[in-house]
Amino acid sequence: MLDAMRRARLVLVILLGVLFVAAGVNHFVNEAFYVSIMPPWIPWHRELVWLSGVAEIVLGVLVLVPRARSLAGWGLVALLVAVFPANLHMALADEGTYDAPAWALWVRLPIQGVLIAWAIWATRPNRDSNA
Repeated sequence: MLDAMRRARLVLVILLGVLFVAAGVNHFVNEAFYVSIMPPWIPWHRELVWLSGVAEIVLGVLVLVPRARSLAGWGLVALLVAVFPANLHMALADEGTYDAPAWALWVRLPIQGVLIAWAIWATRPNRDSNA
């Protein structure tokens, strides 16, 4: 049972890392979209999109490195908190502003909490440095 739990955790760690690397790459592939969702009161839209993209890529890779995993997890938590205003800005926008139904933009907000919990759980230190 414990071995199966370790394998499941390792799979979820790998999935977390891949998810964030892919999301980070997407910041460069679809830069205009990310710039468009930035709240107007935040300066340097393009630069912050690039910075958050690089951070997602680096932290996603570091999640896969056992020695750096815990630090990467807290970095992901900080990043998820930092990008929350853009997600909130999207949810509060006039209907039709974004190519997504309003309910999906609102559902996205608590998903940030799920991602934070996943990052904390998956990257917490444990005795087994391989999982």
